[in-house]
Amino acid sequence: MSIKKYNIYQFVNKNTAPLGLFTAILAVSTAAIFIRKAQADISSLVIATYRLSLAVIFLFSFSIRKVIRERQVIRGQNMLLLIGSGVLLGIHFAAWITSLEYTNVVSSTVLVTTSPIWVTLLSPFLLKEKLPKAFVVGLMVAIVGIVLISLNGMCSFSPNGIHCGLEDGFNGRQGIWGNFLALFGAWCASGYMICGRTVRKELSNQSYSFLVYSVAALTLLAISLATRQPLFKVDASNLVWLVLLALIPQVIGHSLLNWALGKLPAAYVSLSLLGEPAGSAALAFLILNEKPSPLEVLGSAVIIFGIFWANKPRRSVEEADPTL
Repeated sequence: MSIKKYNIYQFVNKNTAPLGLFTAILAVSTAAIFIRKAQADISSLVIATYRLSLAVIFLFSFSIRKVIRERQVIRGQNMLLLIGSGVLLGIHFAAWITSLEYTNVVSSTVLVTTSPIWVTLLSPFLLKEKLPKAFVVGLMVAIVGIVLISLNGMCSFSPNGIHCGLEDGFNGRQGIWGNFLALFGAWCASGYMICGRTVRKELSNQSYSFLVYSVAALTLLAISLATRQPLFKVDASNLVWLVLLALIPQVIGHSLLNWALGKLPAAYVSLSLLGEPAGSAALAFLILNEKPSPLEVLGSAVIIFGIFWANKPRRSVEEADPTL
């Protein structure tokens, strides 16, 4: 019995970062479900503002003391990185959630999860992180999965085969604008992750999450006020979805992602986010009774395999410090 307990403890201890990252992906995958519920009566910018603002409120009592203790670190370059990371995170949510008003969920989610491409291109230059060959292969496999899922919006199945056409997918000015917003959200997410990877080496996860979410909330509040959004016209029934959105995908999911950034290379964390479309599709099937198409199932399976393959080199890398 003691040997089994030791083996379980040893397994968890050695895989703390990957397990935390896996939990984070499950948590952030719930975002699309809660957003879908809330968007019936609330504008996207209001949803994004409440998501970050409520997250800051949830984290305040747990984080403020640590922020005060680490105030000596929060200066100079670290301060600029924190501000930059928070602004980029706020714009990321504003762009991505707004994109759902103009384009379909599959297209929006697929495009916003292309952030690993941009992180991968920039990490060797900005973060001096080497990319193993297996990682590059895993990335390419995951991109194939993304393409398969994106084709779902442009293709239809019939007894005569698969029929694809632009008229069923990326069509019209609204669709083009929505797709651009989702892609712009991916660019902002990439910058957020790269800034986070740098500053997280000197700052605890609690302090980093609280400060970045605060800057992001202020950024979204400024955008909402500038565009005259109805911030105070949210009833109790819709507030439930906003609270869940702030608590599960934001406080739990993104806080775990921030923690993982201090343990794993930015490209690994960003690539793992490709699992969000697969997780969202599974939750939509279980909760919203939305059945995924064959292309969505195939694409999700390919993405998961790509993530697994890309993370194989992690097993041979020196273990990270499990403490926060």
